[in-house]
Amino acid sequence: MAGFTYYTPTRVIFGKDTVDRAGELVKAAGGTKVLIHYGSDRVVKNGLLNRVKASLEQAGIAFVTLGGVVPNPHLSKVREGIELCRREGVDFLLPVGGGSVIDSAKAIAYALADPENDVWELYEHKRRARGCFPIGAIPTIAAAGSEMSDSSVITNEQTKEKRGYNDDLGRPLFAIMDPSLTLTLPDYQTEAGCADILMHTMERYFTNGDKLEITDALAEGLLRTVMHYAEILHADPGNYKAREEVMWAGSLAHNGLTGCGNTANDFASHRLEHELGGLYDVTHGAGLTAIWPAWARYVLKDCLPRFVRFALNVMQVEPQAADEETALRGIEAMEAFYHRIGMPTNLKELGIHPTEEEIAWLADSCAAAVGGHVGSAKSLDREDMANIYRLANA
Repeated sequence: MAGFTYYTPTRVIFGKDTVDRAGELVKAAGGTKVLIHYGSDRVVKNGLLNRVKASLEQAGIAFVTLGGVVPNPHLSKVREGIELCRREGVDFLLPVGGGSVIDSAKAIAYALADPENDVWELYEHKRRARGCFPIGAIPTIAAAGSEMSDSSVITNEQTKEKRGYNDDLGRPLFAIMDPSLTLTLPDYQTEAGCADILMHTMERYFTNGDKLEITDALAEGLLRTVMHYAEILHADPGNYKAREEVMWAGSLAHNGLTGCGNTANDFASHRLEHELGGLYDVTHGAGLTAIWPAWARYVLKDCLPRFVRFALNVMQVEPQAADEETALRGIEAMEAFYHRIGMPTNLKELGIHPTEEEIAWLADSCAAAVGGHVGSAKSLDREDMANIYRLANA
C-alpha cells in the first residue's frame, strides 16, 4: 500500500438540537466576534438563524451576518465578506448552510489571514495560503462534506471559472451536525447531495495502483448505505433515520478516510463537472451524475478490475462470462439508480446542450485548470476531456 497521513482535526457534535451549542463552541475556540455566513432565506424562515444568534448572545459573543451565498459560490460574495469582516473586526467564521456556504467562508478566512494578497490566487494555484481564520460549521444539507474536509470550491462569475483549493489550514475546528436541519430540503437537493457523497467516495475508489482492503471495504459499505437511504428519502423525505445515515456519510466520504492507502485519487469527474458548473451554473450533484456514466464508459478498460469489483460488491450484479460485460452491467445499474432518485445521467437530462464550440471551451478550461492531465483510473488529456463531454452530450 501507499503510505499516508490521515488528518481530521474537526470536532464533530452530532445529533438533534446540537445547534444550540454554537455559542459555547465558538467561545471555547476563542472567538469574540463572529461572521454568521449563510445562503438562502430558508435558514431565516425556519428559525435556524435566530437559534444561532441566540446561542451566540447567550455566550456573550458578538456577531454580524452575511447571507446570499448561491450554489457554486461566487467570488464576488467572498470579496464582500472579506470587506465586511475587516470592517467589523471579525475573528471567527460560522457558516450555516450547505457546502457552498462553508466553501465561501473558507475563502474569506484565507483572505483575512493574508490581507496583502488576492484570495483568488489560491484557487488559480499561484500560491499557497499563509494562514486561515478559525472556522466552525453548521451544515444544513448532507452533500459536500466541506464541514470536515480541506476542500473549498469557488466560482469566478466574471470568467466562468469554477476552481478548487485544498489546504489543511481550512479544516473547520468543529462541525455541528443536526440531521433534523435537513428535513425541509427539497427532494432534488437531497438527492443531488447524496450523489455528491457517492462521487466523493467513487473518486477515491476508481483508481489504479496500491490500495488497502479495509479502505475498499469502508468505501463499498458507505456507497451501499448512501444508495439505500437515498432511495428511502426519495419516497419518505421525513425519515430521520435516513437523514442521520446520509449526513454522517457525507462527512466520512470527504474527510480523507476512503482514500487512505491509495497510490492516487481520481477526481476527473469532479474536474469535468466544475467546468459545467462554471459555465452553466448547474447543481453540482446533478452535474456529477450527468457526466459520470460517460466518464465510466470512457475509462472502463483502463480500470477494469475496479469496475468489476464495483459491479459485484456495490451494485450486486450477477457476474457475466466476460469481465467487461460485468463492469458494463454495473455502470448500467448505477444509471438506473440515478434515475430512481431523480438524477440525470447525461447532459440532455441535465437540461443543457453544449455546442461543439462550448465543448472545446469546457475541455480547454478543464485542461488548463488541472495542468494538462487528470485522473488515476485513466490519465485524461484535453482531447479525452472533450471526448467525454461529447459522449455525455450524445
